[in-house]
Amino acid sequence: MAGHGYESGRLNLPFVGICTFGKAPFQPNWDAIDADVAVLGAPFDFGTQWRAGARMGPRAIREASTLFSFGHGGAYDFEDDITYLPAETTRILDIGDADIVHTDTLKSHANIEFGVRKILEAGALPVVLGGDHSVNIPCINAFAGQDPIHVVQIDAHLDFVDERHGVRYGHGNPMRRAAEKPYVTGLSQIGIRNVSSTAKEGYEAARAMGSDIQSVRHFRKLGVDGMLARIPEGARYYLTIDIDGFDPSIAPGTGTPSHGGFYYYEILELIDGLAKRGTIVGIDLVEVAPDYDPTGSTSVLAAQLLMNTIGRVLYHRG
Repeated sequence: MAGHGYESGRLNLPFVGICTFGKAPFQPNWDAIDADVAVLGAPFDFGTQWRAGARMGPRAIREASTLFSFGHGGAYDFEDDITYLPAETTRILDIGDADIVHTDTLKSHANIEFGVRKILEAGALPVVLGGDHSVNIPCINAFAGQDPIHVVQIDAHLDFVDERHGVRYGHGNPMRRAAEKPYVTGLSQIGIRNVSSTAKEGYEAARAMGSDIQSVRHFRKLGVDGMLARIPEGARYYLTIDIDGFDPSIAPGTGTPSHGGFYYYEILELIDGLAKRGTIVGIDLVEVAPDYDPTGSTSVLAAQLLMNTIGRVLYHRG
């Protein structure tokens, strides 16, 4: 290989090599996870109500994330005057995808839950790349036996349908399934707007089961600090981000776009405040469907938000 520069080390440029999240090391052995953060793909979208395609989300997010792979050498943010993700202390692994059987929701969900449990057993922060929002159900299931969690949802839709046409574990059900868990102390559902997938009785049930529902317009009236003040302080937070929580002008690549959504810094500032207010113990980002966005900007948004979220979670943990 003389003359090709291999003796002096690989450049590891974003557009070459194996496409892991942020070019992080790949760990296929789930019994050997040794990291602060482990990224798991959940490429599942069987049973979507309108446009399928979120099964391609994990690949698209990983590919987009290579743009930010230089951040592992230290992502300096001049506005905060903080270097996030410093190379000497940042330990992120990509453990690949959960095995998905696209005609078998329960088996696919069980495989996702197994992966998240392995991450938690290793003491790492699970970051799950969806897939449709139903993948949140096995993610929350994996926290059984752990200390209580408060779910913070960024989304256009309430996702609080109990059952529709016999479906209890689809992408319209996850927040209802979460609220039923004894270890889920409450939900903060943020960004809910417009014509929702959940009927009026679902909203009433959500509030009765401990949910605080805020629209984008509510959020903007409250401001970031006002919204944070509504979220229990000092709690363990599970953060679930549906990309359709963002406005389709910046995130068109999703199955159920809804106008009137968030912009990037609104949510980054909320997440930064959340990481200071308590402990973020799990994250999923779902519903990226890259085929509906030929520009790739939706996938870049997802990757950028996750990379910066991980950086802030690790920094505020100290």
